[in-house]
Amino acid sequence: MGKEKSGWLKRPSKRTLALIGALMAVAIVCWLLFTQGFLGAAGGKKVDFKTVAKDNIPKAIETEVIPEYRDLERALGCLIDEKVYVIVTRGEKPTAGYGVSIESMELEKTNEGSNLKVKALFAEPEKGVAVSQVTTYPYCVASTSLTVLPDTIELIVEY
Repeated sequence: MGKEKSGWLKRPSKRTLALIGALMAVAIVCWLLFTQGFLGAAGGKKVDFKTVAKDNIPKAIETEVIPEYRDLERALGCLIDEKVYVIVTRGEKPTAGYGVSIESMELEKTNEGSNLKVKALFAEPEKGVAVSQVTTYPYCVASTSLTVLPDTIELIVEY
């Protein structure tokens, strides 16, 4: 009589090996799509930044960039002394009490090059609170860890 192999000691069938191979291939494809950013939705790199106090903003930004773009709601970047600064402007507002802060930045690769997603928090005046009746132009400036300007900058607003 021949010896019979029991349960888990049997050699796997070709069908079982093919199934394991297919599952491994699917797992690798999913890993590449989601963790390596091939889908575009995942794959941005967090950009370190620090908000610059109003009295420490580089003179070129204060005298050239902000006056030109203060009427617009947008995010833009400029390169000064090999350092990328990001400016977020809110446009003209009829009273005091409006604000803007930068929450996060993420650099992603696109078909056209690179895109910097800037997530900003826009604050509104509190209801029922007296505010100065003066035209304001809220903006925020941040210095980043980038040394090269991205090809595009996208503003994502939260209220």
